[in-house]
Amino acid sequence: YRKPLVIMTPKSLLRHPQAVSPLRDFSEGWFCPVLGDDEVDAGQVERAVLCSGKVYFELLEHRRQLGSDKVAILRVEQLYPFREDLVSDELDRFGKLREIVWCQEEPMNMGAWTAMMPGLQELSKHPVRYVGRAPAAAPATGSPHLHDREQADLVRRAVEI
Repeated sequence: YRKPLVIMTPKSLLRHPQAVSPLRDFSEGWFCPVLGDDEVDAGQVERAVLCSGKVYFELLEHRRQLGSDKVAILRVEQLYPFREDLVSDELDRFGKLREIVWCQEEPMNMGAWTAMMPGLQELSKHPVRYVGRAPAAAPATGSPHLHDREQADLVRRAVEI
């Protein structure tokens, strides 16, 4: 007996209630390389968390649970070329900004961190910090329980001040 090969691809956002756009955005809208955060009071933000992909929704949910206005979450939808002008415009909105965080689900030696780090450090007068999984030889731990624990930890470290 041989088990059939099952190939899994992440599709968690296909039916996510927040991962939707009004139909008019497809006909009248345009692609936004960087999406800002309008849910927080820009004058209170001390940390800007930049991310890409589905980790955004977990960060947003955790921040909402905390009720924090001190952390803004910015989505970088276009990783290359790095849109320094758009990221800088968003960061300039935050009067009390003290640090910038790049958050990703992937291990440090994978994902976008190595591509984003130089641009973020160059444009910012604030410290830039990585929050994500430690470097690894494989993208997944192989244990759902360990993966969930690591995921909860990186979300907490990114959002809680």
